[in-house]
Amino acid sequence: MTDAEPANPPYVPPGTGWPHDPAAPDTPVAHGPEDVRSLAAQAPTLPELMARQSVCRACPRLVEWREKIAVQRRRAFAKETYWGRPIAGWGDEEPRVLIVGLAPAAHGGNRTGRIFTGDRSGDWLFASLYRVGLAASPTSVTAADDQRLLRTRMLATVRCAPPDNKPTPAERDCCSPWLVREVTETAESVRAIVVLGGYAWQAVWPALREAGYDLPRPRPAFGHGVEAELPRGGRSGALLLGCYHPSQQNTFTGRVTEDMLDDVFIRARDRALPS
Repeated sequence: MTDAEPANPPYVPPGTGWPHDPAAPDTPVAHGPEDVRSLAAQAPTLPELMARQSVCRACPRLVEWREKIAVQRRRAFAKETYWGRPIAGWGDEEPRVLIVGLAPAAHGGNRTGRIFTGDRSGDWLFASLYRVGLAASPTSVTAADDQRLLRTRMLATVRCAPPDNKPTPAERDCCSPWLVREVTETAESVRAIVVLGGYAWQAVWPALREAGYDLPRPRPAFGHGVEAELPRGGRSGALLLGCYHPSQQNTFTGRVTEDMLDDVFIRARDRALPS
């Protein structure tokens, strides 16, 4: 970008026509942990919860980082307007499969406005979901494409892109009420929960407890293919599955292969959508 070119705004303002923006100009904004707890608990519907997630400004370091990246941008995306805001959950509102990741990528979800959309991790993830029948397309490039999740929903434990992909414990805890409410709102329909990576595995347990799931003791350590039954309210609840994150480091080194991803999602699909 030259000095003669106008800078993009640091983030897409809510209600300005961005594809699938869940928020409106008057959506209430969280400015600290207490606001997050209150606004998450009081959201009257799942769509309103998504709207409130998408305008959150509760973590100063994350707000500064995501908006800085939205202005500086990667050379390949220099002419694009970055989303630059928190990433709300998306997919089926009554999912059978829930997929939980760590956080949006700086030039992936933070750019496109949708988790795992427009980055290489997403390339692997959506290809696998498509192969096993949980996504309508093998790719997801922009929030305006035709991708649809089939009886599936995606969300992240932290909704803003963090520096070095490492949120602080305080940022994770501040964001947790968004996760708790979303897991709770979808618990009646969910029958399989796939957790991508060790960080998300650690972060999701408090949300599962708050959502009414009965947690096993001792808690199983994270690993690829690790499973745990999560009854809820005295009934069969959901099967929790660990899955290595399809990060570039994992896919380039062969720690994660297509077959490994497919095996986990086939297990989740067969549990959640028995034939």
